[in-house]
Amino acid sequence: MTDSITGGCLCGAVRYAATGAPRYAGYCCCDDCQKASGSGFIPFMGFPASAMTITGAVLRHRHRLADGREAVRNSCAVCGSLVYGGIVGVDASHTIYAGTLDDVSVFKPAVAINVRYKPDWVILPDGLPRFEGMPG
Repeated sequence: MTDSITGGCLCGAVRYAATGAPRYAGYCCCDDCQKASGSGFIPFMGFPASAMTITGAVLRHRHRLADGREAVRNSCAVCGSLVYGGIVGVDASHTIYAGTLDDVSVFKPAVAINVRYKPDWVILPDGLPRFEGMPG
């Protein structure tokens, strides 16, 4: 992992930079992430908010999860790209979606979560720790 990573949306209106290593990184295969991404999973990386700067106008979507938590996802207000999770200035951490990285090679998944929802056509890397739901 590099000391700093950058990324953003398709059109460049939303940008972020994060310093240090992510606290976690992996694939979420839950049905909410499938619907939000239009794919079989979302590749994610989590950083403390204090390690990130995020700029640009977003459309925020809040969704109550089955376990009672709230997912907050942010898409670019211009192009609609799904970029990050959490509320800037409110939340203590943010989840960025690895497909938005400027250098996608810095994404190193360490876990797959919610694999009970994984479609059969999603192939996860061999040896990756997997959890049927959220890890404890």
